[in-house]
Amino acid sequence: MAGSTQDEIPSQLGRTAVVTGATGGLGYETALALARAGAEVILTGRDDRKGQSAVEQISREVTGAKASYEHLDLANLASVADFRAADARPVPRSPDQQCGSDGAAPPAKPRRMVFEMQFGTNHLGHFALTARLMPLLRRASGPRVVSVSSLAHRTGFIDFR
Repeated sequence: MAGSTQDEIPSQLGRTAVVTGATGGLGYETALALARAGAEVILTGRDDRKGQSAVEQISREVTGAKASYEHLDLANLASVADFRAADARPVPRSPDQQCGSDGAAPPAKPRRMVFEMQFGTNHLGHFALTARLMPLLRRASGPRVVSVSSLAHRTGFIDFR
């Protein structure tokens, strides 16, 4: 919802949210807002050190926050499969998945590899994760998958030469 603020988020008590790209930027801010609203938040990312730091920061900012970190590299389908296999938690009342952009600005070269990495991480990786979590989502009451994006794409261009 454009123009929405954190104050407009309804209580998320009893809900579990998986937030990709949650070690910084928009993903971190989303995880923080959900924790403030009472959700159990599973932060994911590729950098375990940054992930643990993000969890510690949320725990300092939100009294009683239920936040944890799990390694997830959306550019690597084996990592996506490992993430799902490690998910032995009981089915929460209503799991949510927030898909952030975990690889918003990969290196500029080589061109073909950049496109595949960008598209693979930010689109196909999230698709694979959602597919892997689908049985869990189907068993829940009122699950949601929310995709969040930044305006970083505006800095890019396509060289059609």
